[in-house]
Amino acid sequence: MRKIVLVPAVVCLCAMGALAQDKVANGWACGKPAMANSIDVGDQPNHAYAIDQITCTSTKGEIGGVREKEGTGTEFAEVKGNRSSGHAIYVETMANGDKVYATYRPTITLKDGQMQSGSDRWQYTDGTGKFKGIKGSGTCRGTGSADGSSNWTCTGTYTLPK
Repeated sequence: MRKIVLVPAVVCLCAMGALAQDKVANGWACGKPAMANSIDVGDQPNHAYAIDQITCTSTKGEIGGVREKEGTGTEFAEVKGNRSSGHAIYVETMANGDKVYATYRPTITLKDGQMQSGSDRWQYTDGTGKFKGIKGSGTCRGTGSADGSSNWTCTGTYTLPK
């Protein structure tokens, strides 16, 4: 059985918050997945279900005036040939210790089981502290590296409750 590693499609989070919609513009550097498993389906070559967990560090961005720090994405995907798509949850830790939660739907292009490029659609679902009740959505684009790491840039909008 050939092991197929799902490469991260990281959700992107950031900007300035208030009552009005604010813009998201950030970046993430993600390492190779620390935990990754796949199971061949067996109906055709290179068809598998995969799950992984990836840790990312913010390269730029803030939400509501608070700097983004790091995040962990837990991803589940179906891999068919050189394409992978699935769903995931991202838990981001802000510089002040608060959390922001998001879901995302990654689509990845692979070559020899390694990520070449990717995109996702993300949506904030909630948070803690200052970010409790956050809402927003957007997209990310990423590129993979030979060592299994990836870099992502994201844009979108969000609102914070009163």
